[in-house]
Amino acid sequence: MTLAPDFDEVIDRVGTHSVKWDCMQELYGVGPEEGIAMWVADMDFRPPACVQGALETMAAQGVYGYWGDNRAYHAAIGWWMANRHGWQVEPEWIFTTHGLVNGTAICVDAFTQPGDGVVLMTPVYHAFARVIRAAGRTVVECPLKLVDGRYQMDFDAWEGIVDSSAKMLILCSPHNPGGRVWTAEELRATAEFARRHDLVLVSDEIHHDLVMPGHRHIPMATATDYPVVMMSATTKTFNIAGTHSGNVIIADPDLRARFAGRMAALGISPNSFGLAMATAAYSPEGATWLDALIAYLDGNRKIFDEGVNAIPGLRSMPLEATYLAWVDFAGTGMSAEEFTARVEKGAKIAANHGPSFGTGGESWMRFNLATPRVRVEHAVARLRAAFSDLQ
Repeated sequence: MTLAPDFDEVIDRVGTHSVKWDCMQELYGVGPEEGIAMWVADMDFRPPACVQGALETMAAQGVYGYWGDNRAYHAAIGWWMANRHGWQVEPEWIFTTHGLVNGTAICVDAFTQPGDGVVLMTPVYHAFARVIRAAGRTVVECPLKLVDGRYQMDFDAWEGIVDSSAKMLILCSPHNPGGRVWTAEELRATAEFARRHDLVLVSDEIHHDLVMPGHRHIPMATATDYPVVMMSATTKTFNIAGTHSGNVIIADPDLRARFAGRMAALGISPNSFGLAMATAAYSPEGATWLDALIAYLDGNRKIFDEGVNAIPGLRSMPLEATYLAWVDFAGTGMSAEEFTARVEKGAKIAANHGPSFGTGGESWMRFNLATPRVRVEHAVARLRAAFSDLQ
């Protein structure tokens, strides 16, 4: 019998080469002994027991050679996508990359040329822009519209921004950092926008399993007949980001051939540990664990939102997916320097700075809620104390 996961267990990650905990002092001036790490998007929870068991089986065998025979891995992906997302995936569509930042980089390399524009709906996951610029391409920012506290797409405005120099559009679905779950109508409109501008459409769906109750993620590939480069992974869902494993799934033969050519030219091959862990995770046991995780994250979300929204001038965007709270400080009237200092120096919390997500993020900060509930409660209390003069 598998024991129920204990998400309340506080696991000390300091000194384990954790970016999230071991680098917070250097980057934020917040020490792990007194601070709360709420920046890097990984969780402070152990993965399902089946994932740990897969690693223990590999360790017991004790030979760590090249991985071969992907049938079980591909079957696990197919089972998961069909059962959790209603999406039928064929094995020959699947490419395994070293995580989805690497997958994004290969897409940029395969489908664009130096100087081309790549469209982002900002604010959005900061690694996209970093990769695009490093590859000598241009980031084309299409700002999302804030309506009643939620992001909406603004295609009419974007028509005047995107020109013929743009060759690719990267959609973040569900959206990071805003936590939006895009509707079928919004997805279809995005595909039609890509069609009008002859853009290769890449949909990063790494958070697709982390959807709050009352919402449903729709894979872009099921929402349109326009060719889509789909990106997904087990890493966010099951907290195994250190395996750097991701999948780029391409049904369209032409796009698939172009992507395969770049994969071959770059000599990309998968990590055996990541494949074994992903195969174990995409299982009934992994699904049961995920259901428990979502219920726990939903509880953390409610506690955080209630506490933060009670502070005058602060507003947490309603979270439909991901475990990343997006908080607007504009109502405080403070400069970014002042409210950031209050969070870091006053509350001793390391959180992501909004401007790193692009246009539209100037007055915001992102907080990771995937941590034991006691830490979320402490974070709320610290924020209330840090902004106590506003109450």
